[in-house]
Amino acid sequence: MVVWVFNGGGHFASGVFTTRELAEAWIAGHKLTGILSEYPLDTGLYDSAVARGVFKPKRPEHYEPQLIGRFNSACFDHYHYENGHSPSGGEIPD
Repeated sequence: MVVWVFNGGGHFASGVFTTRELAEAWIAGHKLTGILSEYPLDTGLYDSAVARGVFKPKRPEHYEPQLIGRFNSACFDHYHYENGHSPSGGEIPD
């Protein structure tokens, strides 16, 4: 199971949704600019990427808290929005 997290450029998320459709309706309704990202539930991105085999820790620094705490991976879906619209995905339904 995953959640969809919207970040409009601040240090913290501004919305968390159970479906992409709900998130996109909220983004469109408020004409927001930012990034909507998919996150797995009950695990961190680092652990999920390792479990999926898309990241294979090889060096000692790959196990350090600093890397794990900042870890991000393109293996999880993310979408960019400008003024409530996704430039790569066309119009978002109102």
